[in-house]
Amino acid sequence: MTGDRSRTSYQASAAGLARRTLGALLGAGSTAMVAEHVERAADPGAALAAVRIIGADAFAPALLAGAALHARDAEAVRVALTALPASDHTPPAPPAGPEAAWLMAWRDWGTVTLLTVLTGRDTDGVTAARPTAPTAGGDGADWASWSVRMGQLCTLALPGLDGPVHEAARGAPLGLARGATRATLRRDYPTAARIVRWLAWLRAEGVALPLDPAPLVEHIAQMAAGDRTALDTAIARRLLAGPSAYEPSDRTGT
Repeated sequence: MTGDRSRTSYQASAAGLARRTLGALLGAGSTAMVAEHVERAADPGAALAAVRIIGADAFAPALLAGAALHARDAEAVRVALTALPASDHTPPAPPAGPEAAWLMAWRDWGTVTLLTVLTGRDTDGVTAARPTAPTAGGDGADWASWSVRMGQLCTLALPGLDGPVHEAARGAPLGLARGATRATLRRDYPTAARIVRWLAWLRAEGVALPLDPAPLVEHIAQMAAGDRTALDTAIARRLLAGPSAYEPSDRTGT
Protein backbone atom coordinates (compact mmCIF):
# COMPACT_ATOMS: atom_id res chain seq x y z
CA MET A 1 0.00 0.00 0.00
CA THR A 2 2.81 2.41 0.88
CA GLY A 3 4.54 1.63 -2.39
CA ASP A 4 1.32 2.28 -4.30
CA ARG A 5 0.89 5.64 -2.57
CA SER A 6 4.49 6.55 -3.36
CA ARG A 7 4.07 5.70 -7.03
CA THR A 8 0.86 7.73 -7.19
CA SER A 9 2.57 10.68 -5.51
CA TYR A 10 5.53 10.50 -7.92
CA GLN A 11 3.26 10.24 -10.96
CA ALA A 12 1.14 13.19 -9.83
CA SER A 13 4.23 15.30 -9.16
CA ALA A 14 5.74 14.37 -12.53
CA ALA A 15 2.49 15.37 -14.25
CA GLY A 16 2.59 18.70 -12.45
CA LEU A 17 6.18 19.34 -13.53
CA ALA A 18 5.31 18.36 -17.11
CA ARG A 19 2.51 20.92 -16.99
CA ARG A 20 4.88 23.62 -15.72
CA THR A 21 7.43 22.70 -18.38
CA LEU A 22 4.78 22.90 -21.10
CA GLY A 23 3.76 26.33 -19.89
CA ALA A 24 7.36 27.55 -19.97
CA LEU A 25 7.82 26.06 -23.46
CA LEU A 26 4.78 27.97 -24.67
CA GLY A 27 5.97 31.19 -23.06
CA ALA A 28 3.65 31.13 -20.05
CA GLY A 29 4.30 30.63 -16.37
CA SER A 30 7.45 31.00 -14.31
CA THR A 31 10.98 31.21 -15.66
CA ALA A 32 12.14 29.12 -12.69
CA MET A 33 9.53 26.39 -13.02
CA VAL A 34 11.66 23.45 -11.80
CA ALA A 35 12.77 25.25 -8.66
CA GLU A 36 9.26 26.43 -7.87
CA HIS A 37 7.88 22.94 -8.41
CA VAL A 38 10.26 21.61 -5.75
CA GLU A 39 9.97 24.55 -3.36
CA ARG A 40 6.17 24.60 -3.35
CA ALA A 41 5.66 20.83 -3.18
CA ALA A 42 3.77 19.30 -0.27
CA ASP A 43 6.00 16.25 -0.73
CA PRO A 44 9.54 17.48 -1.56
CA GLY A 45 10.78 13.92 -2.06
CA ALA A 46 8.16 13.25 -4.73
CA ALA A 47 9.00 16.58 -6.36
CA LEU A 48 12.70 15.68 -6.58
CA ALA A 49 11.75 12.29 -8.04
CA ALA A 50 9.58 14.11 -10.58
CA VAL A 51 12.60 16.13 -11.73
CA ARG A 52 14.44 12.91 -12.46
CA ILE A 53 11.39 11.41 -14.19
CA ILE A 54 10.93 14.44 -16.47
CA GLY A 55 14.69 14.50 -16.93
CA ALA A 56 16.13 16.33 -19.91
CA ASP A 57 12.68 17.60 -20.92
CA ALA A 58 12.97 20.13 -18.10
CA PHE A 59 15.44 21.88 -20.42
CA ALA A 60 13.03 21.97 -23.39
CA PRO A 61 12.12 25.67 -22.89
CA ALA A 62 15.81 26.61 -23.04
CA LEU A 63 16.53 24.35 -25.99
CA LEU A 64 13.44 24.95 -28.10
CA ALA A 65 12.03 28.33 -27.08
CA GLY A 66 15.22 30.37 -26.74
CA ALA A 67 14.73 30.90 -23.00
CA ALA A 68 17.68 31.11 -20.67
CA LEU A 69 17.99 28.26 -18.19
CA HIS A 70 17.28 29.86 -14.84
CA ALA A 71 20.08 29.41 -12.30
CA ARG A 72 17.56 28.19 -9.73
CA ASP A 73 16.35 25.54 -12.15
CA ALA A 74 19.89 24.35 -12.82
CA GLU A 75 20.44 24.06 -9.08
CA ALA A 76 17.14 22.22 -8.57
CA VAL A 77 18.15 19.64 -11.18
CA ARG A 78 21.54 19.22 -9.47
CA VAL A 79 19.84 18.71 -6.12
CA ALA A 80 17.49 16.10 -7.60
CA LEU A 81 20.38 14.18 -9.15
CA THR A 82 22.28 14.36 -5.86
CA ALA A 83 19.33 13.27 -3.73
CA LEU A 84 18.51 10.47 -6.17
CA PRO A 85 21.92 9.80 -7.73
CA ALA A 86 22.32 8.27 -11.14
CA SER A 87 23.77 4.80 -11.34
CA ASP A 88 27.57 4.66 -11.13
CA HIS A 89 27.75 1.62 -13.42
CA THR A 90 26.62 1.02 -16.98
CA PRO A 91 23.81 -1.54 -17.15
CA PRO A 92 23.77 -3.72 -20.26
CA ALA A 93 21.11 -3.19 -22.88
CA PRO A 94 18.11 -5.51 -22.67
CA PRO A 95 17.68 -8.43 -22.98
CA ALA A 96 21.15 -8.86 -21.45
CA GLY A 97 20.09 -6.76 -18.46
CA PRO A 98 16.95 -5.30 -16.88
CA GLU A 99 15.18 -2.82 -19.11
CA ALA A 100 14.14 -0.35 -16.38
CA ALA A 101 17.70 0.24 -15.14
CA TRP A 102 19.03 0.68 -18.68
CA LEU A 103 16.30 3.14 -19.63
CA MET A 104 16.84 5.21 -16.49
CA ALA A 105 20.60 5.24 -17.06
CA TRP A 106 20.11 6.70 -20.55
CA ARG A 107 17.64 9.30 -19.28
CA ASP A 108 20.06 10.33 -16.54
CA TRP A 109 22.87 10.60 -19.09
CA GLY A 110 20.74 12.98 -21.15
CA THR A 111 19.86 15.11 -18.14
CA VAL A 112 23.45 15.43 -16.91
CA THR A 113 24.79 16.07 -20.43
CA LEU A 114 22.37 18.91 -21.12
CA LEU A 115 22.86 20.39 -17.67
CA THR A 116 26.55 20.65 -18.49
CA VAL A 117 25.91 22.04 -21.99
CA LEU A 118 23.44 24.69 -20.85
CA THR A 119 25.35 25.89 -17.80
CA GLY A 120 28.74 25.78 -19.50
CA ARG A 121 30.41 24.27 -16.45
CA ASP A 122 30.80 21.00 -14.61
CA THR A 123 27.94 19.60 -12.58
CA ASP A 124 29.60 19.71 -9.16
CA GLY A 125 30.20 16.00 -8.94
CA VAL A 126 26.90 14.94 -10.50
CA THR A 127 27.75 12.40 -13.18
CA ALA A 128 26.03 9.77 -15.29
CA ALA A 129 27.97 7.23 -17.31
CA ARG A 130 26.79 6.68 -20.88
CA PRO A 131 25.11 3.26 -20.98
CA THR A 132 25.69 0.54 -23.51
CA ALA A 133 24.30 1.05 -26.99
CA PRO A 134 20.78 -0.15 -27.80
CA THR A 135 20.39 -3.33 -29.75
CA ALA A 136 19.51 -3.05 -33.42
CA GLY A 137 16.10 -4.09 -34.67
CA GLY A 138 14.18 -1.09 -35.92
CA ASP A 139 13.91 -2.45 -39.44
CA GLY A 140 13.74 -6.11 -38.44
CA ALA A 141 10.98 -8.39 -37.26
CA ASP A 142 10.96 -6.87 -33.78
CA TRP A 143 10.32 -3.26 -34.89
CA ALA A 144 7.18 -3.06 -32.73
CA SER A 145 8.89 -3.71 -29.39
CA TRP A 146 12.00 -1.78 -30.50
CA SER A 147 9.98 1.32 -31.36
CA VAL A 148 8.22 1.22 -27.98
CA ARG A 149 11.59 1.06 -26.24
CA MET A 150 12.83 3.99 -28.31
CA GLY A 151 9.71 5.87 -27.27
CA GLN A 152 10.64 5.28 -23.65
CA LEU A 153 13.87 7.12 -24.43
CA CYS A 154 12.14 10.09 -26.08
CA THR A 155 13.60 12.56 -23.54
CA LEU A 156 16.82 12.12 -25.54
CA ALA A 157 15.12 13.44 -28.69
CA LEU A 158 16.29 17.00 -28.07
CA PRO A 159 18.88 19.33 -29.62
CA GLY A 160 22.26 19.16 -27.95
CA LEU A 161 22.26 15.39 -27.46
CA ASP A 162 23.78 12.77 -29.71
CA GLY A 163 24.94 9.23 -29.13
CA PRO A 164 24.17 5.57 -29.86
CA VAL A 165 20.42 5.97 -29.24
CA HIS A 166 20.33 8.76 -31.81
CA GLU A 167 22.31 6.64 -34.26
CA ALA A 168 19.75 3.87 -33.76
CA ALA A 169 16.98 6.34 -34.63
CA ARG A 170 18.86 7.53 -37.74
CA GLY A 171 19.32 3.94 -38.84
CA ALA A 172 15.68 2.89 -38.60
CA PRO A 173 13.20 5.67 -39.50
CA LEU A 174 10.88 3.06 -41.02
CA GLY A 175 10.68 1.17 -37.73
CA LEU A 176 9.84 4.38 -35.89
CA ALA A 177 7.21 5.32 -38.48
CA ARG A 178 5.64 1.90 -38.17
CA GLY A 179 5.72 2.10 -34.39
CA ALA A 180 4.11 5.54 -34.26
CA THR A 181 1.43 4.52 -36.75
CA ARG A 182 0.70 1.27 -34.92
CA ALA A 183 0.35 3.04 -31.57
CA THR A 184 -1.96 5.64 -33.11
CA LEU A 185 -4.18 3.00 -34.70
CA ARG A 186 -4.35 1.23 -31.33
CA ARG A 187 -5.29 4.60 -29.74
CA ASP A 188 -2.27 4.33 -27.49
CA TYR A 189 -1.60 8.03 -27.82
CA PRO A 190 1.02 8.38 -25.05
CA THR A 191 3.18 5.78 -26.81
CA ALA A 192 2.51 7.33 -30.21
CA ALA A 193 3.53 10.77 -28.91
CA ARG A 194 6.78 9.42 -27.51
CA ILE A 195 7.73 7.65 -30.74
CA VAL A 196 6.71 10.50 -33.03
CA ARG A 197 9.12 12.76 -31.15
CA TRP A 198 11.93 10.75 -32.69
CA LEU A 199 10.44 11.26 -36.15
CA ALA A 200 10.27 15.00 -35.47
CA TRP A 201 13.87 14.97 -34.27
CA LEU A 202 14.93 13.09 -37.41
CA ARG A 203 13.10 15.63 -39.58
CA ALA A 204 14.98 18.43 -37.79
CA GLU A 205 18.20 16.53 -38.51
CA GLY A 206 17.37 16.41 -42.22
CA VAL A 207 16.81 12.65 -42.33
CA ALA A 208 14.45 11.42 -45.05
CA LEU A 209 11.32 9.87 -43.53
CA PRO A 210 8.80 7.38 -44.93
CA LEU A 211 5.91 9.59 -43.77
CA ASP A 212 5.25 13.20 -42.88
CA PRO A 213 5.10 13.29 -39.06
CA ALA A 214 3.34 16.68 -38.86
CA PRO A 215 -0.24 15.42 -39.44
CA LEU A 216 0.41 12.55 -37.06
CA VAL A 217 1.58 14.95 -34.35
CA GLU A 218 -1.54 17.08 -34.81
CA HIS A 219 -3.83 14.05 -34.67
CA ILE A 220 -2.20 12.80 -31.48
CA ALA A 221 -2.40 16.28 -29.93
CA GLN A 222 -6.13 16.45 -30.65
CA MET A 223 -6.95 12.96 -29.42
CA ALA A 224 -4.63 12.53 -26.46
CA ALA A 225 -5.04 13.62 -22.87
CA GLY A 226 -2.59 14.14 -20.06
CA ASP A 227 0.17 16.60 -19.23
CA ARG A 228 3.03 14.32 -20.21
CA THR A 229 1.60 13.58 -23.64
CA ALA A 230 0.81 17.27 -24.19
CA LEU A 231 4.45 18.07 -23.47
CA ASP A 232 5.65 15.39 -25.89
CA THR A 233 3.50 16.70 -28.72
CA ALA A 234 4.52 20.31 -28.02
CA ILE A 235 8.18 19.31 -28.19
CA ALA A 236 7.53 17.45 -31.44
CA ARG A 237 5.90 20.57 -32.91
CA ARG A 238 8.91 22.68 -31.97
CA LEU A 239 11.28 20.17 -33.52
CA LEU A 240 9.24 20.09 -36.72
CA ALA A 241 9.49 23.86 -36.95
CA GLY A 242 13.19 23.32 -37.62
CA PRO A 243 16.41 24.64 -36.10
CA SER A 244 15.76 28.15 -37.44
CA ALA A 245 12.75 28.40 -35.12
CA TYR A 246 14.75 27.89 -31.95
CA GLU A 247 18.21 28.60 -30.66
CA PRO A 248 19.66 26.68 -27.71
CA SER A 249 20.44 29.15 -24.98
CA ASP A 250 24.07 29.53 -23.88
CA ARG A 251 23.07 31.55 -20.85
CA THR A 252 21.93 30.71 -17.38
CA GLY A 253 19.30 33.13 -16.11
CA THR A 254 19.09 34.68 -12.69
